[in-house]
Amino acid sequence: MVDERAQLEVKTLGESRIDSPLAALLRTGRTTQHYVDESDRVLLDDTVSLVAARGVPVDELPGFEPGGPRRKIFFDPSKTRVGIVTCGGLCPGLNDVIRALVLELTNHYGVRRIFGFRNGYQGMIARYGRSVIDLDAETVAGINEYGGTILGTSRGNQDPNEIVDCLEQLSVNVLFVIGGDGSMRGALKIAEVVAERGRRIAVVGVPKTIDNDIPYIERSFGFQTAFAKATEAIRAAHVEATAFPNGIGLVQLMGRHSGFIACYAALANNDADYVLIPEVPFALDGPGGFLAHLRDRVVDRGHAMIVVAEGAGQEFLLDSASSLDASGNVRLQDFGRYLRHRIAEDFAAAGVEANLKYIDPSYTIRSVPANPYDSVYCIRLAHAAVHAAMAGRTEMVVGRWRGRFVHVPIALAISSRNLVDPDGDLWLSVLEATGQPPAFV
Repeated sequence: MVDERAQLEVKTLGESRIDSPLAALLRTGRTTQHYVDESDRVLLDDTVSLVAARGVPVDELPGFEPGGPRRKIFFDPSKTRVGIVTCGGLCPGLNDVIRALVLELTNHYGVRRIFGFRNGYQGMIARYGRSVIDLDAETVAGINEYGGTILGTSRGNQDPNEIVDCLEQLSVNVLFVIGGDGSMRGALKIAEVVAERGRRIAVVGVPKTIDNDIPYIERSFGFQTAFAKATEAIRAAHVEATAFPNGIGLVQLMGRHSGFIACYAALANNDADYVLIPEVPFALDGPGGFLAHLRDRVVDRGHAMIVVAEGAGQEFLLDSASSLDASGNVRLQDFGRYLRHRIAEDFAAAGVEANLKYIDPSYTIRSVPANPYDSVYCIRLAHAAVHAAMAGRTEMVVGRWRGRFVHVPIALAISSRNLVDPDGDLWLSVLEATGQPPAFV
């Protein structure tokens, strides 16, 4: 059966009507840029069996509009004003995306007015008094060498009507939102207000989630940097664990709902004996529980290495008081610290010595610059976002699917969450690498 959500079309502000500046470069021979065939689609499915199971003709198969430059664009670059905002938590690559957006807009499209809004959506609300930055090639020179974001960020919802008021006052035609699912929900509300007012303002998202949990996007920027840096913490904890009698290394990594960083970091390092993630429930107590298995492992081998995602084991902390953050998300309890306490308690009760070292490098990882792979990915995402926006596309995010850059409707990008499949090949690889049992019961 056809997935109706994947049939959602990217909205456009109108018919493309202006020759793209890239077309002139093509005619002069200064570029070999190829233009997107807008009748083409990147299919949602990637196997014959999935395609056959839908039982529909090829032209009815669900797919995404491909990203890339168009021969004709909607906005006149000489009259276009652009806004850029970064929202939510920090992530490697934010500055890379900002820089690439600015350079693509100025160098290839000739846009001359680009505004940077400070501290997330707060930067567009008058009562916060945030200054607006003029962005150009000189302003963004070298910022990709640093972590964080030169625009600052914030969490929390803001009134979309006030945001659109700001965009109208500055005559902004295009708004680029760099943020996670909460930020994209805000972007969708902004686009809806724009439509209600009959304004022609493109709202295009560059999805940012260090947890790699946005659906219909193969990988979010900063993810590879994050798990690469996480391996350093695992390596340090493993060294500590092997240096002491009955040594135990415990590393807690990012992953509120999705354990991708924990899985990839554990595989990259290949020293972990256990990986605990939110998608795979486990028991702590009892003869088949995690604690008993860990104790046997340490007594038998002399050490153990544990990697845990921050969202794992929250069911053991239900009695703890919970609150909401500024974005409306439930604040996670610190399962890593709880697990450290429970391990120490269990070993003491059994009369077994334990030397446990606990490391949580989350904020250190979030603040580092992007590695070369992510830097390249950030640039290409930014190029795809600029091409889409200048062609009048709106209410969409850019991402990569089946190796191609595509346009994903915001409503689809926030419709679910990308999770580690407990029956998939990634988790199977983790089980094979660690040797841990498929379940602790």
